[in-house]
Amino acid sequence: MTNVTSSKLDEAAFTVPGLSLSEGHESARILQDRLHALNDLQLTLKHAHWNVVGPQFIAVHEMLDPQIDLVRGWVDDLAERIATLGVSPNGLPGAIVAARSWDDYSVHRAPTQAHIAALNLVYDGVIADYRTAQARLGELDAMSEDLAVEQIRGLEQFQWFLRAHLEDATGTIAAESGDTELEAAAAAEAAS
Repeated sequence: MTNVTSSKLDEAAFTVPGLSLSEGHESARILQDRLHALNDLQLTLKHAHWNVVGPQFIAVHEMLDPQIDLVRGWVDDLAERIATLGVSPNGLPGAIVAARSWDDYSVHRAPTQAHIAALNLVYDGVIADYRTAQARLGELDAMSEDLAVEQIRGLEQFQWFLRAHLEDATGTIAAESGDTELEAAAAAEAAS
């Protein structure tokens, strides 16, 4: 029996043609961080989906399901690209928790506006980090950058859907006054 051990990223001695080994593996490390973010995002969205209450429950509950499904698909796309680049993708819960730079989502059973405002902040962070990753991938690997661009486009659209529930006729988003998910949730509830 072979003794199998795992290194930090289980890097193979190959990558895709046209990239150096270091470029391919660096691209994979950047994508791994995005894989953690999207795995966390899909769980956060499902949590909100289960815990949203109030008069707009069904609208928000059903709006989140397609977002969850697309994010799950993007997770698979990222993992397959990481493997193509010669690195073993890691989707294990402990790896997400150990590597993440963000805290768990802080809103539980709450009205729709509270969850929407909190998720708006979640999207702010995910999209900003994605743009940083996309810029670096643009220097390394056009195919991985293309994947990031496609996913950013989708994330921005999801955030637009959420913001449409928070925005008034003047284009003001009341919940943008909060710096944390709980503050944004409270501001949104006070404004509704």
